[in-house]
Amino acid sequence: MNEKESHPTIDQRFRGFLPVVVDVETAGFDAARDALLEIAAVIIEMDETGRLYPGQTVSCHVEPFEGANLDPKALEFNGIDPWHPFRQALPEREALQTIFTPVRQAVKRNHCRRAILVGHNAFFDLGFINAAVERTGIKRNPFHPFSTFDTVTLAGLAYGQTVLARAAVEAGIEWDGKEAHSALYDTVKTAELFCAVVNRWQELVELERHVVSTDS
Repeated sequence: MNEKESHPTIDQRFRGFLPVVVDVETAGFDAARDALLEIAAVIIEMDETGRLYPGQTVSCHVEPFEGANLDPKALEFNGIDPWHPFRQALPEREALQTIFTPVRQAVKRNHCRRAILVGHNAFFDLGFINAAVERTGIKRNPFHPFSTFDTVTLAGLAYGQTVLARAAVEAGIEWDGKEAHSALYDTVKTAELFCAVVNRWQELVELERHVVSTDS
């Protein structure tokens, strides 16, 4: 087996999709009605040995769209004051472009067709992204419209844990509960978890190949 076959590039590894970890903080659970308040993304990269690692991180605060619902219970949970003067929040369209621009560049640089959203309960994050894209009329959404990689499932398989904090600890990732529930922190930790699971699988595959080759 040659080196290229042993260590495929990231576009080959994920069938033309570039994994990008995303987390959103919101003012509720309804993507059509509740405000999107924070977005963060971590672009996943691959080294020369085929191991994944977290790459560029981008994030921004988001202004509630006109007429958005703000559930007091959701704001109490995430601790966000949507009108705080120091948030420096961007309108939804500008916020999405802030995230989408480096993602598009990474997709092109890695010879991928599209980004695929990685998230912890990924359907939730993708739902809010898709709703914001529809509201703002953005035409070039780099993310696949419905396919995702969900670290809830992956962590349940690899570590027997589905809660992000517990899965991270099980994977040997440092976790600070005081920093949790901000989009930026949760995205970074989800990215570390995703890389840990995929890299662990790769190590097991390589170990199995080694055993087979030595036995034959």
